[in-house]
Amino acid sequence: MTDDFLFADDDDEELTEELGVWKVLIVDDEPEVHAVTKLALSDFVLDDKRLEFVSAYSGEEAKTYFRENDDVAVVLLDVVMETDNAGLEVAEYIRETLDNHFTRIILRTGQPGQAPERDVIVDYDINDYKSKTELTAQKLFTVMIAALRSYRDIVVIEESRAGLEKIIDASADLFTSRSLEKFMRGIIQQLSSILGFSKDAAYITNAVAVPRPVTQSLPQELFVFAGNGEYAGQEGKSLIDALPAEAYLLCQRALKEQSIIFGEDYVVAYCFSKHYKGSLLYLSGIPRKLSETNMHLLQLFSENVQLAFENVLISQEVETTQREIIERLGKAMERDSETSKHIRRMVDMAELLARYAGLGEAQIMTLRLAIPLHDVGNAHISSQILTKTDVLTEEERFAIRQHAEFGYQILKDSDSPTIQLASVLAKEHHERWDGQGYPEGLKGEEIQLESRIAAIVDVFDALMNKRPYKEAWSLEKTVSTLKAESGRHFDPQLVSYMLTNIGRFEEIQRRLADDISQ
Repeated sequence: MTDDFLFADDDDEELTEELGVWKVLIVDDEPEVHAVTKLALSDFVLDDKRLEFVSAYSGEEAKTYFRENDDVAVVLLDVVMETDNAGLEVAEYIRETLDNHFTRIILRTGQPGQAPERDVIVDYDINDYKSKTELTAQKLFTVMIAALRSYRDIVVIEESRAGLEKIIDASADLFTSRSLEKFMRGIIQQLSSILGFSKDAAYITNAVAVPRPVTQSLPQELFVFAGNGEYAGQEGKSLIDALPAEAYLLCQRALKEQSIIFGEDYVVAYCFSKHYKGSLLYLSGIPRKLSETNMHLLQLFSENVQLAFENVLISQEVETTQREIIERLGKAMERDSETSKHIRRMVDMAELLARYAGLGEAQIMTLRLAIPLHDVGNAHISSQILTKTDVLTEEERFAIRQHAEFGYQILKDSDSPTIQLASVLAKEHHERWDGQGYPEGLKGEEIQLESRIAAIVDVFDALMNKRPYKEAWSLEKTVSTLKAESGRHFDPQLVSYMLTNIGRFEEIQRRLADDISQ
């Protein structure tokens, strides 16, 4: 080995603040190779990050380390160790067994003829191949620079891909309860990756997390809306409690000045809004001063992110308005609508039972919206019959049974998935598992699952609450009836789900009890 390899230049350099490290694994059965490698690269710095060396003295030891650690940036890998092909086996293990295509693999061999370069490059997914005799300190430095830059760029691309995937995933299902959070978190991750920093980021907004104040002159309190890194899981937390005092003051300043404020290792960017009071993007953990390009990218992001954010909010507002209209229409069908919370209880119980039955999020959301219209056919039934406390005549029973068909006729032929389901619920929620129901005498799985869910929660709620023709039943009596009607009136599997989790259904009854004081 040459002196050039053994001794690095002893230039005096200004100390650089260490902000993270690049992990380098040295795999070689000769201890002196470890020593001289560390010496040659002792003053190496890239992007203000130094090297952290880890040593392995055999191929098996290297495999063990890779199994337990996935953050190795570069491995300097000897070929011949306990066997002639130990290093090549490690390379294959990294790429094939562990599916690790991030770590840069640099093969170093003292016996080039043992593993010819052409064959190794073709047959193994390695990134460089060097003979120990040719790898001087300067060449080692050059190789390390190239390898780490490659590793850095691959990681950034992967993080950007993951961020974009989150946005696409959220965009495909905007109306789920977590879609806004996923959408914004994906944007944050992508921006942080593109800038090449900031594992901790939070999107802070006062447009969603808190209700609009009654008096617009009163300031709204800021809350963390979505975040990752250090701020993952802090959604809904007050901003003053989530951030350091100095950062919180800069957030207030950025909001007041509607500008971008740079702190020591974080940035607060105001995001302009036409419809809301504006939002803040807070990025922390910045390892170095932002370049002009990064500043420009951050400026563009802060100017445009609110537009995408508001589009998602508008979509949710449309869905909320639609749900409220349907719920009010359904409530209007209840003759005791001033005090009854029958519809709200049915919606919550149907969602709960649908989850136990394995319905997807989109199906559950559609069911929630459709349930309030299951009795819309009652609009065609005389209120005197619906509120009658005496025994019904045969003509009155026949009239009441007509509400299922009436409801179906009102709602059928719609292009809306919600109204389509509502028409099915209106027609089928009085069908029975044993085929003795009405209007068509459907049996078992001929009845749509959502209709079977509506049937059981409708009866459960009717039994548990006071009606014009009966007093409220006890939970014990209601449970006994469900057991007796399992496989007769109701889908036995749905009865099982409900009885196994009866406490959660009882809680909905308590939380949404009718106001009997009115």
